[in-house]
Amino acid sequence: MLGDRRNTTEWFRSVYEHVTLPAIYTFVFIIGLGANVWGLKSLLQKWKSLGHINVFLLNLGIANFLFLPTLPFLTAYYFMGNKWIFGDAFCKITRFCFNLNLYGSIGFLTCISVYRYLAIVHAVKAKGRITVRNSVAISVVVWLLVSAQSLPDMLFPKNSPNRTEKCHHTTSNEYVENYLKYSVGWTLTGFVMPLLIFLGCYGHVTLVLCHKNTINKVVKQRSLKLMFILILLFSVCYIPYHIFKNLSLYSRAFFFKHGKYPTWDKGVFTAHQISRGLVCLNSVLNPLVYLHVMDIPAQLQQLLQRFRQTFTRLFVSEYGSVPVAQTVSTAIS
Repeated sequence: MLGDRRNTTEWFRSVYEHVTLPAIYTFVFIIGLGANVWGLKSLLQKWKSLGHINVFLLNLGIANFLFLPTLPFLTAYYFMGNKWIFGDAFCKITRFCFNLNLYGSIGFLTCISVYRYLAIVHAVKAKGRITVRNSVAISVVVWLLVSAQSLPDMLFPKNSPNRTEKCHHTTSNEYVENYLKYSVGWTLTGFVMPLLIFLGCYGHVTLVLCHKNTINKVVKQRSLKLMFILILLFSVCYIPYHIFKNLSLYSRAFFFKHGKYPTWDKGVFTAHQISRGLVCLNSVLNPLVYLHVMDIPAQLQQLLQRFRQTFTRLFVSEYGSVPVAQTVSTAIS
């Protein structure tokens, strides 16, 4: 029975890690890089008109750019059958950049949630307190906290004694018990606490938006759309990853101590592998936040409308009617 489990697990690991995960990383690298470049360019163009929230949006973009350049190396690692050829130091740097991206994104999304909460619920009181200086100071504190939480991860070995070419995203089995304790504390401070702040802020914002008729309808719609984007990010990228990462670590520690896996290990292992792919999508979904704040959807609609007009002028319409350009020239002559 154990042999069947191991065969199934190894088959899934082989297919997922060597085919699916590199494909996800390639997709995230291409789409995420394009979306973030476009988003940050638009952010800088509208810097003055966005208010103090632009500081958090800029830092959110920086968090994405810390991770995206490492994806080609991780793609090569998994594509080559979990063989890391770039050195142990760069392995730890790569994993460190992933953690900075993950927990930096969570931190700045939380800051944006608090900002929107203050702007809607406590607009009068917060007007003089939300300044660029305060936003920069808060951003520095977020980076310091995220770095302090992530640095201990670099102290754990990322390879196995008998497989020095490995680059584990957690650590080897010999240190998994200590890593589990660290990971639980990291999850509580780096994820659970921000999640509770996010839920508290948007729970209150939702009540205010539903019961106050004085708030502009456009503001309501934009706030609810932003809340939906953030819920999507937490639900798809962050919550599954943290749950199944810690359960998988517990299962590995249980096996190392008792010589067997828990009965639920197979399902947790599969879910954890899938969540590792989903958590990387945050670099693709994060741009939706600052694109939404900058009202890029309206710009996209205008761009598409211009494209349709250009398309109509350049090509013959259906049923062989005369092109618009020809009609105009005939009318002029």
